[in-house]
Amino acid sequence: MTGGKGNNDAAGSLPTPRGEDAARPQRAEGSGRVVAKLRGGATRLTELFQEGSAKIRLPRPTSQALEAVLMNTAGGLTGGDRFDWTVEAGPGAEISVTTPACERVYKSAGGAATIANRLVLGPGAHIDWLPQETILFEQSRLQRHLDAELGEGATLTALEAVLLGREAMGEAARSAMLDDQWRISRGGRLIHAEANRLSATDLERDALSLLAGNNAFATLVHIADNAEDRLAAVRALIPAEAKAAASAVGERLVVRILAPSGLALRRLVTPLLVELSAGRALPRLWST
Repeated sequence: MTGGKGNNDAAGSLPTPRGEDAARPQRAEGSGRVVAKLRGGATRLTELFQEGSAKIRLPRPTSQALEAVLMNTAGGLTGGDRFDWTVEAGPGAEISVTTPACERVYKSAGGAATIANRLVLGPGAHIDWLPQETILFEQSRLQRHLDAELGEGATLTALEAVLLGREAMGEAARSAMLDDQWRISRGGRLIHAEANRLSATDLERDALSLLAGNNAFATLVHIADNAEDRLAAVRALIPAEAKAAASAVGERLVVRILAPSGLALRRLVTPLLVELSAGRALPRLWST
């Protein structure tokens, strides 16, 4: 959460705001962009931009891929906060993107927190979009968008996982609201689109065809020419008792998972990411 405004400056007391300004709380905003290109057989950073509460850290590489860690230094999100992230991988470049911990979305006093994510992949590039879980608290509101544009031969593995409250605290966040939009295109042609929405109704939380009482869920999308060939191996990793399913059509493989808790969800997701990584290491923060 963002800190409050100071009470005094060097010249004395600050003027007291009036009207709407007096009631307007401080909001967190930030934008970040990381651009990388393939040079000398390894992916090298060519541009880094960060503004406001958005910070990007680049751990020491352990492979030819560049690892980027997206950080919200405000300590969480609430209504009215906004973050914009852009990741660009040049031809043949590989970028792995994650976050240092779970993003927390707190109770909103009005309006939704907004996160806009944009991925641009040049020909033959690859991005692993693997943020850690988002935790929605009671009365939180989040609008999130993921837009990806892939060049010829580019591949993408993208995950978004959501936890409804904190299991250890006995929370279920039944009043949380979410609007999550995905658009993935190749050469200007839409190849995957979806919209997930929670509107804080009992039906969507309890109905057998929806969340069925589960407090954690994830969507995993893998875009590659051989997506259909990977389906059997992915399905073999899903336990028979798990509330999860995988499908593949053309270059698109999609896995949807429900779980009673964040830990159970992570245990289902991790083997799938390893399988789809084609030998690439998962971000180190996923195992620390």
